[in-house]
Amino acid sequence: MTAIRSTLADAVAASLNTLGIEADAASVHLERPARREHGDWSSNVALTKAKGSGRPPRQLAAELQAQLTEHPPRHVHKVEIAGPGFLNFYLDDGWLYDVLEDVVAGGERDYARLDLGQGKTVQIEFVSANPTGPLHVGNGWWASYGDAVGRLLERCGWLVSREYYVNDTGGQIRRLGASLLARRNGEPLPEGGYPAGFIKGLAAAYDGPDDIAAAGRWAAERTLGYIKLQLAEINIHFDQWFSQASIEESPAMGETMAQLEAGGLTYTEDGALWLRTAEFGDPREKRVLRKSDGDWTYLAGDMTYHWNKFVTRGFDRVINVWGADHEGQVPSLKAGVAALGVDPERLEIRLGQMISLASGRMSKRAGNAVDLDDLVDDIGPDAMRLLSLVNSPDQATVVDLDKVRAETKESPVFYVQMAYARIAGIGREADKRGVSRVPVAEADLTLLTHPRELEVVRALSELPEVVALACAERAPHKVTTWVRELADRFHGFYHDCYVLHSDVPDELTQARLWLVEAARIGLGIGLGLLGVAAPERM
Repeated sequence: MTAIRSTLADAVAASLNTLGIEADAASVHLERPARREHGDWSSNVALTKAKGSGRPPRQLAAELQAQLTEHPPRHVHKVEIAGPGFLNFYLDDGWLYDVLEDVVAGGERDYARLDLGQGKTVQIEFVSANPTGPLHVGNGWWASYGDAVGRLLERCGWLVSREYYVNDTGGQIRRLGASLLARRNGEPLPEGGYPAGFIKGLAAAYDGPDDIAAAGRWAAERTLGYIKLQLAEINIHFDQWFSQASIEESPAMGETMAQLEAGGLTYTEDGALWLRTAEFGDPREKRVLRKSDGDWTYLAGDMTYHWNKFVTRGFDRVINVWGADHEGQVPSLKAGVAALGVDPERLEIRLGQMISLASGRMSKRAGNAVDLDDLVDDIGPDAMRLLSLVNSPDQATVVDLDKVRAETKESPVFYVQMAYARIAGIGREADKRGVSRVPVAEADLTLLTHPRELEVVRALSELPEVVALACAERAPHKVTTWVRELADRFHGFYHDCYVLHSDVPDELTQARLWLVEAARIGLGIGLGLLGVAAPERM
């Protein structure tokens, strides 16, 4: 993919220079047309260069077409003009054979591995659910998202650290402790307490003092242990479990606030400490940091935490994955980070929208959340992971479990994993027949001419672009879409093109075995980026 793009860009730039228009390959934009009949690649270069050349776009496009037809780049067999001056390139099949060789040479480790991050550090903080009960389905959805974003960033050359911010102090933990003690002592729940059955189980095991803070900390520690097990079951592990108490109960909070005060950014009014935020892009003029009762606000804690991320630990970029209910905190934290002298563009905040199941709302405090365990037990961890990465995170999602459970094309999980299992089955059958692949350099890939075969390779050619775009946009659902498309194309090949059959010549069998191996590599990369297993049997 990179080679053919470079070849086309170099050829177009050379043609422009021949026509007296200064250009380099970097200024030539190329993209894949949405419809195959419009060619394999397209460029708007005639439109972008027309004004400076003193020619109408269609005239410049015609001159470029003539140059490129007289001196065609490698693999180009036709150049057409479309619309106001687009150039559409039609390639021979040879470029697809080059792609197949690239896939095989790179393998799962290196194909579609990019260096966009260039070794810079990025911290992703996600889930960070209060340890007041098991994770619910919504938590699991955004856990999958955060982990997949981390996998994409690693594939693209970033040094990634995954972090869970543990709320182990403050009002939530006091309410948890009060709820536990009420359950243990047979008393009514306090206002705002947690009625969930999980708290009953903790209360039965608690043998500590009737101290709300102690009971809350005890319950939070055990709940956190359970949360770690839930996350491990869906193949998610964190590099750091960062204690909120380590921030709020240390000198760090006061030191951060003192820094703001020294910069003249805070003032006291009605016994509260305020931060002037309007000058840092906040639509509100001010935000409270310490309430009149002496308690620090969430903003004060978050600012201190992010000072720790950016300055103390020195991450180049920070990504927070939050639920949509935290949308109101985004401008205040962005302004707070800027007030601390950190470029707010280094902080990304991704908001996940509502996840709906037939079981109802997601609320731990109301006691009617759908536990992540229940869904994983129902459909399995792989199905849960892939299902959670089908849609963009900014779209509300309704889960149709009947489709997920179906062993048909309707199930995105079954259909993709079955493609990988079929590949493994072809390998087992080849072993049984004593058929081994010759080196790829000795295989005649030009025998791959069937449309089903070429469509598989076209899908593989798109993977580096998909990975780059999904990484840049923090959009792992684009990988999910690609994986499903590759699986669909492989199933078509599987049904229409025999690999091991008496009617298939040995030379074609060898070429198709390498096509199958390339498809295995592509599916392995895609499923790995999504945190989904690649099963060899179904």
